[in-house]
Amino acid sequence: MKTLLRVVMLVLAVMAGTAGTAFAATDSIVLGMGCFWGAEKRMSELTGVVDVESGYANGDIDGTYEAVLAHEKALKRGKSDKRNHAEVVKVSFDPAKVSLESVLMRFWESHDPTQGDRQGNDVGSNYRSAIYTNNAAQQATALKTRDVYQAALKKAGLKTITTEIAPLKKFVAAETYHQDYLKKNPDGYCGLGGTGVSYPGSIASKIAQPDKSPLDAKALNLKRQLIVFEASDCPFCKQFKAEVLDSWQAEVAVIRTYSPNPPAGWVLEKALFATPTIVLFENGKEVSRFTGYNGDKPRFWKWLGFHLLTPAQQKIAFEQGTERPGTGSHLDEKRPGTFVDPITGAALFRSDTKFDSGTGWPSFFNPLPGALSEHVDTAHGMKRVEVRSASSGIHLGHVFDDGPPPTGKRYCINGNVLKFVPDGGATGK
Repeated sequence: MKTLLRVVMLVLAVMAGTAGTAFAATDSIVLGMGCFWGAEKRMSELTGVVDVESGYANGDIDGTYEAVLAHEKALKRGKSDKRNHAEVVKVSFDPAKVSLESVLMRFWESHDPTQGDRQGNDVGSNYRSAIYTNNAAQQATALKTRDVYQAALKKAGLKTITTEIAPLKKFVAAETYHQDYLKKNPDGYCGLGGTGVSYPGSIASKIAQPDKSPLDAKALNLKRQLIVFEASDCPFCKQFKAEVLDSWQAEVAVIRTYSPNPPAGWVLEKALFATPTIVLFENGKEVSRFTGYNGDKPRFWKWLGFHLLTPAQQKIAFEQGTERPGTGSHLDEKRPGTFVDPITGAALFRSDTKFDSGTGWPSFFNPLPGALSEHVDTAHGMKRVEVRSASSGIHLGHVFDDGPPPTGKRYCINGNVLKFVPDGGATGK
């Protein structure tokens, strides 16, 4: 589509006898910001940009995706000294509508230019931050904006810029499937928007922005804390908030932030590269992360469950296991209260529906509305009805038709995957 558009524009210009002026009316610069998919989307959103083309630049090898990946492996093995291409975008813009300085403002704000040969989880010289210029004036503007942004980063306590700024020697357009990738694949991850530091004088620095300052560690739970790293323009972040966070009842503390940096003194295992990214910290150190969200609640709760549940609980919850009769929790629990999902905290049964079935498992004659889902279970040569928690999807037990009135049902539940919360708010086990 992009290639066809460029041909049509050229043909129209020639027909009008203005091909020369059509080209003179636009300028271009080549920018490397890590993976070109997100870079293309980010730069195309800037008013005055007329085209963004993904490609490979300033390397000494063939300009194909396969060649770039293969050469990076050869470099790591010490098999070559040739320079690899950087994944880049060629940004064409109308100088009458947007200045080169404004284009570079967006460039600096849209990635982390301090990481050397990497961008987030993408590691290699092909992911280097770069500005490849077409003339001396562009080179001077690039260096000037680097110095301005470096001062802003230093003020924020961040590292030194590693961006390569050099004349453009070679540009090769990337394969068709790489062009407009995130438009063709809207489920792709959203970028984090770089360091969170606005370029001085940019639009982002002049309008009200979501708070991107790092969280205060003193306000968090040092023992165990979930932090949801978001971006203000990320639809998947909004979806995660609506589908998971807005009904949050889990015992583990959770907080959202627009900052791509952890609280002072806390440690991320690796850089963030997508939003939302949900990171579980214990004692100020990352122990696990869940990256990206597109409506897959069961996968999220399973991820979290593996860190909240014991191995015995995991076997029941995720492998349809069972505890030996008479060995589970809550057999003798008779206090007024609610039995809840051990991961999500969602209510499952009230204690006044619990009865002694004599089976050795906690039994109930009625769940709370919408708390469970039922599934046919043909394991072990039997046909039974399995019940799972509707909120997390974990296995709880089975339901039978030999219970007491008024329902005649017996929900036979593994006590080790129940958590009891007595009336009055005290937390049970």
